[in-house]
Parts: sequence; structure tokens; C-alpha cells
Amino acid sequence: MLVREEKKPPQTWEQRRAHVGPRWTLPFHALEWAFDWTAYGLSQWAFLEVLEYLGILSVLVAVLFYFAESGDRRKQKHYQAWQVINTAQGKGGSGGRIEALQELNEDHQPLVGLDAPGAFLQGVQLPGANLLRCNLEAADLRDSHLPAADLEYANLHSANFRSGDLHQARMQNARLEDADLVGADLAGADLTGANLENADLRNTVLTGIGWRHIKSIQGANVYGVRNPPEGFLYWARQHGAQSVAGDQE
Repeated sequence: MLVREEKKPPQTWEQRRAHVGPRWTLPFHALEWAFDWTAYGLSQWAFLEVLEYLGILSVLVAVLFYFAESGDRRKQKHYQAWQVINTAQGKGGSGGRIEALQELNEDHQPLVGLDAPGAFLQGVQLPGANLLRCNLEAADLRDSHLPAADLEYANLHSANFRSGDLHQARMQNARLEDADLVGADLAGADLTGANLENADLRNTVLTGIGWRHIKSIQGANVYGVRNPPEGFLYWARQHGAQSVAGDQE
């Protein structure tokens, strides 16, 4: 609330002059006295008071419009993020896709149907992302962070997830043929219906995975898998998996 105090009239020049010290300061006192009277005269104008109130009102209106348009600004930000993702398709490097994807996911925007085959997304942070039916074929996702992500029906053929974090990920019916999962964390992941043909699972963490209804594990390398569920390794070998230490063997 704006509080205004009524100004008292300044002293007359005779009154002010009576208190002037050295004569050389007289011009300065005269100038100050003139300003005092000018300020007093302007303070009596209701028009200026109205302008002051209008200035405060304009700030309030600007604040209200800022919050009212926040939804439109957010939509514009998401639109620009998707533009970055789509225009970078087929190009080398990240092309800004990592930042754009992370921004969308932080705003809880679904990434359903993301089409980024061959994309360089090393180290991307997408916890809990909705990547249903996405296409990340042959994408570089080394050291990525995708815990609890929804990758159902995703095309992850030949994708590189080395040292990635996929614990608690939902990977039902995902295509993981020839995928590189060396050293990845798949603890608690649901692989029901997933195709793991020729996937590299060396040193992969498999604690508590849903594996009993994996579609295929033919040719997959299960050497050194960590904390596999009871019966998994026997089942895997019975269904064509192998255990080979090195890349060349």
C-alpha cells in the first residue's frame, strides 16, 4: 500500500538566508531552496500521484501476465526441445539432443516413440523416462542413467549400454539383439518378452531380473554376469547362450 505524507511548505528565502554561513555557500543554499519549492509544488499535483499509482499497477499487471503465460512459455520450450531432437536426426555428435531430452524428462514430458537411431547419447540422464516404443537402434548410450525407465517395445537393437544404469527398467518385449550391455546395471529390470539374441551381457548386474519369459537369448554372452537369479545361467545355456571371456573369443 502506497503511503504519502503531506509536505510542509519550505522556508521563505529570508528565513533560509538567515541561516546561511559563509557567503560563498550562498549559491548552493539558493539552489537547494529552489529545489525544495519545486518538490513541494509537484507534491501538490494529483496528476503525479495518479502516475505513481499507475506505475505500481503496471508492475502488478506485468507480474500477473508473467504467471498467466507460464504455460505458453513451457509449451514453447518443449516445442523447441523437440525441434532440436528431430533436426539432429542422422547427424553426428549429440546435436543438443542430450540436453533437450533431459529437459523434457525433467518436465515430466513423455518421450514415447522417440526416433533417434544411431544417436550419440553417452551419459544421458533420463530417470523414469517414458520411452515406450522408442527407436534407439545402434545408439551410443554408454554410461547412461535410465533407472525405472519405460522401454517397453523399444527398438534397442545394437545399442551400446556399457556401464549404463537400467535398474528397475521396464523392458518388456524390447528388441535387444546385438546390444552391448557389458557392465550395465539391470537389477530388477523386467525382460519379459525381450529379445536378447547375441547380446553382450558380460559382467552385467542381473539381480532380481524378470527373466523366465525372455523371448530369446540365443548367442548371448553371459560371461561373468553378477548376481544372476537362481536357475538363470542354466536356463540361458540351455537356450543357446554362451560364456566367453574376451571380445575375440
